[in-house]
Amino acid sequence: MYLAGFSINNLTLMALTIATGFVVDDAIVMIENIARYIEEGEAPLAAALKGAEQIGFTIISLTVSLIAVLIPLLFMGDVVGRLFREFAITLAVSILISAVVSLTLTPMMCAKLLHHTPEEKQGRFYRASGRFIEDVIARYGTLLRWVLKHQGLTLSVAVGTLLLTVVLYIIIPKGFFPVQDTGAIQGMSEAAQSISFSAMAERQQALGRVILADPAVASLSSYIGVDGTNSTLNSGRFLINLKPQHDRKEKAIEIIRRLQPQLAAVSGITLYLQPVQDLSIESSVSRTQYQFSVECANPDDLDHWVGSLVDRLRELPALADVASDLQNDGLQAYLEIDRDSAARMGVTVAAIDNALYNAFGQRLVSTIFTQTNQYRVVLEAPPGLQRSLTALDNIYVTASTGAQVRLMAVATVSERHAPLSINHAAQFPAATISFNLAPGYSLGAAVTAIEQAKRDLGLPASVLTSFQGAALAFSASLSNTLFLIIAAVVTMYIVLGVLYESYIHPITILSTLPSAGVGALLALQLANTDLGMIAIIGIILLIGIVKKNAIMMIDFALDAERNEGKPPEEAIYQACLLRFRPILMTTMAALLGALPLMLGTGVGSELRHPLGITMVGGLIFSQVLTLFTTPVIYLAFDRLAKRFRRNKPVPVLVTA
Repeated sequence: MYLAGFSINNLTLMALTIATGFVVDDAIVMIENIARYIEEGEAPLAAALKGAEQIGFTIISLTVSLIAVLIPLLFMGDVVGRLFREFAITLAVSILISAVVSLTLTPMMCAKLLHHTPEEKQGRFYRASGRFIEDVIARYGTLLRWVLKHQGLTLSVAVGTLLLTVVLYIIIPKGFFPVQDTGAIQGMSEAAQSISFSAMAERQQALGRVILADPAVASLSSYIGVDGTNSTLNSGRFLINLKPQHDRKEKAIEIIRRLQPQLAAVSGITLYLQPVQDLSIESSVSRTQYQFSVECANPDDLDHWVGSLVDRLRELPALADVASDLQNDGLQAYLEIDRDSAARMGVTVAAIDNALYNAFGQRLVSTIFTQTNQYRVVLEAPPGLQRSLTALDNIYVTASTGAQVRLMAVATVSERHAPLSINHAAQFPAATISFNLAPGYSLGAAVTAIEQAKRDLGLPASVLTSFQGAALAFSASLSNTLFLIIAAVVTMYIVLGVLYESYIHPITILSTLPSAGVGALLALQLANTDLGMIAIIGIILLIGIVKKNAIMMIDFALDAERNEGKPPEEAIYQACLLRFRPILMTTMAALLGALPLMLGTGVGSELRHPLGITMVGGLIFSQVLTLFTTPVIYLAFDRLAKRFRRNKPVPVLVTA
């Protein structure tokens, strides 16, 4: 991480937490195999050499295939790819280092530290736990014998798991990043476009009093006025600091929903709230969480279609707090000069301009210097005379003769509607429609509803629409997610094919993946969590973890067939019993490494929950299923390979 310039952040910490369950896998497999030979009576050094030689290829296969799964993450595009590159590199390097240690340092330590303990010297707990594990392995052997006698039923279960994975992937709600509770809420207030500064300040303070009355709020900061953030006078900002999580029961999103009815009772102003997020890819701050932009070269058409689209979106049950930044209903005063009258009285346009600027423009007329400071003297009309157009009746203009002429004697004033601001995107007038998700709806459902609303309205070709920020990245991820999973599977198949020099055995190993997918998707649904980018990362990691069960089984089965001459069914049965203990240990290590992510609390922990949920659910379900389906699939492909070789024509050498 230091050499790559990475920092300790949410993504690298997730990688390190997951790595705690991954890096011990290789060592577990190595130590278990060496310990088995020591228990059979061999010397520690001989057992270390024999066990390391036997299990070395298995560890290489486990490591290379797991790193191969992370390769697609390294080449992900867009903002999401840049975010998760740190995660993938940190985890991949951790796994690679653990493999090197397991192949070198671990066997040496086993030769020096491990020794056989006779049964009479073993403690009571040692003997009890050993008998328990042996009893579990014996029961597993009995069940496996039954499964091997009913291979057709087991194969149908495996095929059903694959179909169920596809169905669950289609129906599960799709999201992007989970909404976090970071202890802060940001808000944007909006009042009538013709409001004055003093009236805006009064309403902003009324909102602040309602917010501070909530028991979960610790403090807030608020400001109004035109600056680099607020482009118009009728908008304001809030930053609300919540009490620590142990002092409140509700999440930030629940506090927002509780505040909204009370804030709606404040007349003349609307406040839009959203939780502050650790990971945000929005290009600008909007009223609500997700953004949707509308562009049109004709401002009148833009006004019409944005209004229609906002009205339509507010009717959709999947959306809440729909708002637009279109500011086209402000008031502007136009002063029309009667040039004939002005000429007769000797009043010039420059004199009128100077009189107006003196009254309303805050002209700097002098600077007073003292011994310690200096004071700028600003000329303007009293604030009480600036609140309405009647102030123009009291403005006098100096004529060329020196006489004072009333402004309204040479001019008339009128009010007209005009835009407060005009936003642009790609040099065209544009407006941004922002929205929150209604309770119980996912971002995927909201995007689908918006697309349907656009089709229902029949927007003309001159009106261009596009999602922005997180909504845009989510739309892109929908097409990339399936490709990412397929790329991970294909990459691992190629790597395993090279390692085993076979087309068939990699398919047997990959057959364990649907069970992990079913477990992960079911766990997400039980936890009422969307399938977002964090959960997709968890599923990709599952692809790398779950296949280790099949790798360990197949390696030992092939060894028994080639070196001991055993038939395939007996070889895979023996391999399953020999590898049951390390399979159980490595699965538990990965599962316990993911538990802190699933059960963790604290500020922003919601970002990490989907990763832990998918890994725990996928590992539990796949562990139970693959212990029985993998041997049956291995035998089915073995029969298929023999039939293919039997039907393959044998070349005959013909001599003249």
